Amino acid sequence: MAETIGSEITSGSSMSEKSAKIFVAGHRGLVGSAIVRKLEELGFTNLVLRTHHELDLTRQADVESFFAQEKPVYVILAAAKVGGIHANNTYPADFIGVNLQIQTNVIHSAYEHGVKKLLFLGSSCIYPKFAPQPIPESALLTGPLEPTNEWYAIAKIAGIKTCQAYRIQHGWDAISGMPTNLYGPNDNFHPQNSHVLPALMRRFHEAKVNGAEEVVVWGTGSPLREFLHVDDLADACVFLLGRYSGLEHVNIGSGQEVTIKELAELVKEVVGFEGKLGWDCTKPDGTPRKLMDSSKLASLGWTPKVSLRDGLRQTYDWYLENVCAANQ
Repeated sequence: MAETIGSEITSGSSMSEKSAKIFVAGHRGLVGSAIVRKLEELGFTNLVLRTHHELDLTRQADVESFFAQEKPVYVILAAAKVGGIHANNTYPADFIGVNLQIQTNVIHSAYEHGVKKLLFLGSSCIYPKFAPQPIPESALLTGPLEPTNEWYAIAKIAGIKTCQAYRIQHGWDAISGMPTNLYGPNDNFHPQNSHVLPALMRRFHEAKVNGAEEVVVWGTGSPLREFLHVDDLADACVFLLGRYSGLEHVNIGSGQEVTIKELAELVKEVVGFEGKLGWDCTKPDGTPRKLMDSSKLASLGWTPKVSLRDGLRQTYDWYLENVCAANQ
């Protein structure tokens, strides 16, 4: 049944209408801002954007009113409450509650008010802690989650299942994409709450500015990680909106692995820090390997374009122009 619905919907889905009204939820974040840049670059002229102050997506009545008034044709749901391990452990009710509210309100209102197609974005943390590597889409719900982010993960899994439920029951074209680790302009470079790549970039930059002799990084440097530039993700999102209509979610990754040691050396080079790189092997490494299987997306005809080195250079330029300049 799902395959029949999907094939029927695909024939009517097109991103060729440059004047079509597109609502990008979460347009100020790392992902949403990249999607807006990509859509504008491609010539889309009718983007509907709202800040959290202008539209609180956790308020059902406000979301209903927004959709009734604006009636967008496409919706990209990139809005979410996100954070690291500390935030997830400290505010579990927020991470599951806020994300469930946002998703449920937007997905339901989009369906009720005739949205042609919706793309829901999640995260690779939806997969079991001990999922097979590389992680295929079929690994979803096959084992226990990583406890440090299960509240966020469960909300995102519910988002996938909500899209599937509306497709099965109503024949509505709601799809889901699951990105790997992302980086790029508008990333979070907070000294305590940022992820590994922006954290390394900030530490090496500050060490260079302060004339430090050494930067010490946690662990052995041996874990393998996958990174995707957020501009590549934005390109993949537009591709999926135009080319994919199916029940199963789609992994979005680079397919390229790098050790944390290799990443640190590359960030060190891009930043221009000439001191030593040390490792605190008394600190934990975390998961040994985390790679997504993005062969499904590749089989549809999409491949990433931004190399890690080029992406790091671009991100560092953005960091200098926006974060450093703002702090001066």
